[in-house]
Amino acid sequence: MLTHVRAAIVSLALFTVVTGVVYPVLVTVIAQLVFPYQANGSLIVRDGKAVGSALIGQPFDDPKYFWSRPSATSPFGDNAGSSAASNLSPTNADLIKTVQGRVDALRAADPGNAAPVPVDLVTASGSGLDPHISPAAALYQVGRVARARKLDEGIVRGLVAQYTQGRLFGLLGEPRVNVLELNLALDSRSSDGPGRTP
Repeated sequence: MLTHVRAAIVSLALFTVVTGVVYPVLVTVIAQLVFPYQANGSLIVRDGKAVGSALIGQPFDDPKYFWSRPSATSPFGDNAGSSAASNLSPTNADLIKTVQGRVDALRAADPGNAAPVPVDLVTASGSGLDPHISPAAALYQVGRVARARKLDEGIVRGLVAQYTQGRLFGLLGEPRVNVLELNLALDSRSSDGPGRTP
């Protein structure tokens, strides 16, 4: 009996050290050496200050910025501490009303835009924290952003193209645009001055 208890205690101590100390330290060291950007949260830093993560969406509602995908997290949108979807079915009356309200808001913000509204601008993702929109969703917003910033539409379209990421390995996923990175590039471009319309 004592032999079994001693073996159990030794095993517990050994596996506690291996799985609770050695393994986490080893993984942390490898991550910091091989993938430091990803290991530290994929933070986007400007002027020495972290302004967000490339992996977590942020809300934008100013007309001079590209708007992100809607978020259904609670108690507020884009809450990184509460990743969640609405779980409403496509035929749910509340979802239909919410989507119609988002369509109306997009139309009101850009009344001259008669293009169909891309679905990812009016529906939330499964996580509620998607940092990307489709290239179609970004291009839909080009006119509004260009007018608000007094920039030529061609320049804004060029930035969208520049910040469009392709499929992983050319096969997986869909092309996408990171909204925060695109908006930061716009801020840098607007502060430079060139490209403004009279």
